[in-house]
Amino acid sequence: MPWGAVQLSLPTCAFESSRKPLNFRHCHFRIACSSSSSSESNLQKGDEDENQADHGRNRGRPHVILVERYGNGTAKRYVVDDDLKVQTFIEEERSLVSNNSESSHFSNSTLSWLPDIVKDFIFPAGFPGSVSDDYLLYMLLQFPTNVTAWICHTLVTSSLLKAVGVGSFSGSTAAASAAAIRWVSKDGIGAVGRLFIGGRFGNVFDDDPKQWRLYADFIGSAGSIFDLTTPLYPAYFLPLASLGNLAKAVARGLKDPSNRVIQNHFAVEGNLGEIAAKEEVWEVAAQLLGLGLGILFLDTPGLVRAYPVLATTWMVMRLLHLWLRYQSLSVLQFNSLNLKRARILVKSHVLHSIVPGSVDCNREENILLWPRFMTPRITFGVPLEEMLFGERTAPMLKALLELYTKEKYILVVNQQRSDFEVFVSFKVGATSISVLRSVWQAYWLYENWNRLGNAFDQLTKSLLEMEDRFEDFIQQLNGSGWDTSQINLKVPREISLDELSPI
Repeated sequence: MPWGAVQLSLPTCAFESSRKPLNFRHCHFRIACSSSSSSESNLQKGDEDENQADHGRNRGRPHVILVERYGNGTAKRYVVDDDLKVQTFIEEERSLVSNNSESSHFSNSTLSWLPDIVKDFIFPAGFPGSVSDDYLLYMLLQFPTNVTAWICHTLVTSSLLKAVGVGSFSGSTAAASAAAIRWVSKDGIGAVGRLFIGGRFGNVFDDDPKQWRLYADFIGSAGSIFDLTTPLYPAYFLPLASLGNLAKAVARGLKDPSNRVIQNHFAVEGNLGEIAAKEEVWEVAAQLLGLGLGILFLDTPGLVRAYPVLATTWMVMRLLHLWLRYQSLSVLQFNSLNLKRARILVKSHVLHSIVPGSVDCNREENILLWPRFMTPRITFGVPLEEMLFGERTAPMLKALLELYTKEKYILVVNQQRSDFEVFVSFKVGATSISVLRSVWQAYWLYENWNRLGNAFDQLTKSLLEMEDRFEDFIQQLNGSGWDTSQINLKVPREISLDELSPI
């Protein structure tokens, strides 16, 4: 049987970035398949193929071997027949979302009227299966509770401003009300920052609370600069104060969730409430001492009269604050695995066959560095079309699926870059262990990669090495005190592969 040469013409808009949500709603595609024995395409055969099927004379009945599912509900089906011809079909798959929490009173079907983008923004990932049954009802009651609290805050603010003299000289409360509106508007603009952080970045704090806690202080420091410049530009008080409040609200949106994760790390006996209460004691004591010293500084005539001296003093205190924050976060010793710590541990095991303990690993962990900038470069959640690098033939596709039959992911080396980079796409059912295995394989390839060698053979060898050594890696993790039940390596939800037919 002659081999077929496959040519796919696909929408370029579908594969602009492996890290952006894919949208095929307005894309058009055509498929052209050619063979050395016949130039007819499947689309041109039409009724002839149907007639042949009726008489049982077709040699290659198409079957779906793979479905690539996307987070927006779209799916791409890869269809291969016995003549090695490949077709791809894009369709809507809105019915694929399942509800893992059948006991929940508020399921996905109950909230089907709510757009997916809104659900992702206001609910935790995996809702409702990722939360308890009483979560949604509690939040629905908390919302009007907080609304009434902020109404009261607005009214009280007007009274406070009037009490300190705003509007008292005019003999009416109009000036105080106007000032209160401006003041509350400033708070409202700042609250937008917290809204954005909570909705957009809510799933990152469990992975790396140290990093986000430090970033919170950096952003808060930037917000304080706006406040510090208000005496220089009093006419622009509202916009400057609003920008300062916005930055500080973003910082608070990063700070509070990160603090909760750190407190949970401290609560080894489940005493999270007591840990939080005692931390409040420390914080209030520091606040009182800091306020006292701040008043002492303000009472110094030189600081009050000389703005440059005031600004310089603030700068010195702020830099000292950031340095101390970095030092305090550096002493934290998490025994759970996030991506940065997993990379450190995997690298040590691949090179030296040993796994460092939590003390050494946390000391080596770079708090400020993002995992995407670490070496080797690992890109998760890549569309299959990008991983094939233009070789969209059935043999290539089947070879990859067969190679990774036992794994819940597919990993290839990007040979189109001068530096080393791997692409990883996860299958349906992938877990944190799947991510950890892909990281181990990526590091082994990085240390042993030969650009002049056969790429497929090297992928095969890396899988064999991982099969032999990964179990030892897990055993050493347990022996070194790492909590393998807490592996914060999240599987990307934007793209997942679903094998439907055996190879």
